[in-house]
Amino acid sequence: MKTIYRDEILDLYRNPRNTGKIPEPDVKQDGENPSCGDKLKIYAQIKENEIKKVKHDTDACAICTAATSILTEETTGLKTREVQNLDTDWMVEKLGIEISPMRMKCAVLGLKTLQKGLEKHEEQTDETA
Repeated sequence: MKTIYRDEILDLYRNPRNTGKIPEPDVKQDGENPSCGDKLKIYAQIKENEIKKVKHDTDACAICTAATSILTEETTGLKTREVQNLDTDWMVEKLGIEISPMRMKCAVLGLKTLQKGLEKHEEQTDETA
């Protein structure tokens, strides 16, 4: 089964949104998909359990880069708990293209990385409270 890359996906790959670092981020998390070679870093600023800003540095395939760009746009302004409850189906729906089983890890790498970073942030916040 061949995946058709929509123009929007290619645009997000060529011109990813919300790239770069956040100075003194509350969340800084690395993610990697060894089977495809995708690597990324997610940075987030959290205030009162709400994501105020999310950025990424991504060295990845078109699907991963596009999905991570979409993720940063869609999760800004959400409560951290809401983001923790997002799943693979949500990410695939946001991408709007058919994702083969082999490319599913590419599609969700950004989401899983952000969720892992939020989990660590929550643990650190609990320890200092």
